[in-house]
Amino acid sequence: MSNTPARLLSLLSLLQTPREWPGSELAGRLGVSLRTIRRDVDKLRDLGYPVHATMGAVGGYRLVAGKAMPPLLLDDEEAVAIAVGLRAHAAAGVEEASVRALAKLEQVLPARLRQRVGALGRATEPLLTWGQPAADPSVLASLATAITGRERLRFAYTRHDGTSLERHADPHKLVSAGRRWYLVAYDLDRADWRVFRVDRLAPPQPTGVRFAPRDLPSRDAAAFVTASLTEFAPVYEAVATLHAPASRLAGRIGDLTPLGPDRCLLRGHADTLEYLAWRLLTLGCEFEVHEPPELIAHLAELGGRASRAAAARG
Repeated sequence: MSNTPARLLSLLSLLQTPREWPGSELAGRLGVSLRTIRRDVDKLRDLGYPVHATMGAVGGYRLVAGKAMPPLLLDDEEAVAIAVGLRAHAAAGVEEASVRALAKLEQVLPARLRQRVGALGRATEPLLTWGQPAADPSVLASLATAITGRERLRFAYTRHDGTSLERHADPHKLVSAGRRWYLVAYDLDRADWRVFRVDRLAPPQPTGVRFAPRDLPSRDAAAFVTASLTEFAPVYEAVATLHAPASRLAGRIGDLTPLGPDRCLLRGHADTLEYLAWRLLTLGCEFEVHEPPELIAHLAELGGRASRAAAARG
């Protein structure tokens, strides 16, 4: 776990359990070194959390009982980063726990940060849940604030060919789609609706100009992004039978139709065969791909490569 604010929250959550935690167990739980655990404990102490340490073979860390706990201090980007992570986990099938955690986070945040985190939720629509989307939290926060405040933006945008253009737009909605975030906005220079990949978008500059909302030429922003990706980008649609209950995989991958208690039919799409194959292979169940033939061939190539690698080690 490389994200320091999220790791501190996880460490604090573990330490709140009424027991003593060996440093090695904490390191194993969080996937870091003992040295990192010691540094994180020092950071919690600097924030006012009374973490007691005992030495020796059975020593460890625990929070001192009966002490008042100060709030965890987060700057703007850290708070938004944690909110993005919680919303991504909600899309990954642990929605109830993530919603509870997000509610607790918003309760202890200052009003200014609570508004920014809330703006992210109001300005976002989920589309696909084939992975956890990644984007610069500060850019997401700026876009979300402009969307909820209906404020026009200027920003530099890098196109797929590497050229960069200045854009002047009215932001409408953020859409999380698999590994990426997209901004749906009305492009004032082109007098038309456009979809922008957030990872290609430079930090936006607010103009201070407010705009009246327009009707999107689609039922919602997620459908508009789907149509745009299908029209302008190479998209592969996978159709596969998964040997697992639909309830177990719901929210983790594409659209699922139950075929019985232990099988379901998947329909989902992505822009690369590599990503489709990776998502299928990481589901932890048997499957048969029906379409597209390119994906079947790609999986056969991966299987041959994996078999040769295993045979070489033998």
